[in-house]
Amino acid sequence: MMNVFEAADTRLSCRAFLDKPVDQNIVRDLLARAARAASGGNLQPWHVYALTGAPLAEIKRQVAAYLADHDPHQEETEYPIYPKMLWEPYKSRREAHGVQLYGALGVGRGDAAGRLAQYKRNFAFFNAPVALFIAIDRKLGPGQWADLGGYIHALAFLARGYGLDTCPQESWARLHRIVRAFVAMPLEQMLFCAVAIGYGDRKHPANAFRSPRAPVAEFCRFLGFD
Repeated sequence: MMNVFEAADTRLSCRAFLDKPVDQNIVRDLLARAARAASGGNLQPWHVYALTGAPLAEIKRQVAAYLADHDPHQEETEYPIYPKMLWEPYKSRREAHGVQLYGALGVGRGDAAGRLAQYKRNFAFFNAPVALFIAIDRKLGPGQWADLGGYIHALAFLARGYGLDTCPQESWARLHRIVRAFVAMPLEQMLFCAVAIGYGDRKHPANAFRSPRAPVAEFCRFLGFD
């Protein structure tokens, strides 16, 4: 298994997976180990619904049928994925990422149909053999939402230890009604995202680039260091 530094350095949001199953015991182990993520007051606010095989194929079928007549961009989430108007430096970072992704796939800026088709691939989990739906109790607050993110990232880094890749997908929050009905999610829970898990196709153009990260000096002030 790789060390934690290599796991962090090689993690990416994988948008193309190999047609290779993931052992159920590995999935269970990842979910359990990720629960060591820090959470304020040890509330452990995460709820996970794990799908593979026939259930995964069925929800993909239902969603594909729905999206045949609907644009997922028009579906409302129960929380704001982004602010309505982004500002700098966040706006430029998001736009640059889109340029990288669609450029790698050969989808032009004016190719609305091509961009929509790629976005809809989110709802097939990019061919991943395992899908997780991650939810949180809607009465919990920002602290617990931060802890939820910690769980997801712990899961992503641990997955690298098994040679697996992941893709956290907030896009699935747009289809929360379909997901809720399918997994029998109680009303007190809110769908935050999905996570695709599998063996990434590292040769696929969608995985052939690494999104840049801002230098430490851009987001950190050091006080008292020599």
